[in-house]
Amino acid sequence: MPIRLTPEFEQLIENKVKLGPYKSASEVIAEALRLLEQRDRIFADNKDAVRARIEQGWQSAQRGVLLDGDEVFDRIDAELEGRERAAPE
Repeated sequence: MPIRLTPEFEQLIENKVKLGPYKSASEVIAEALRLLEQRDRIFADNKDAVRARIEQGWQSAQRGVLLDGDEVFDRIDAELEGRERAAPE
């Protein structure tokens, strides 16, 4: 399957093969596709939960129950870091 890549992507792949654990461009592309599939699966698995949390937050805001924005972003950052640590390699 012939594909066209930007010069930047070609350079990235070459660097990954030269400096990283990959033995070929095909291994780099296979890993990238595996990660894309994993990301899509995570998004799909969490879509309903995220929508429910958004609705819960909207309802709280309608009642005047609001949270400090910095506190919320700190909690989100902590949750994302926890997911990254727990993700299989």
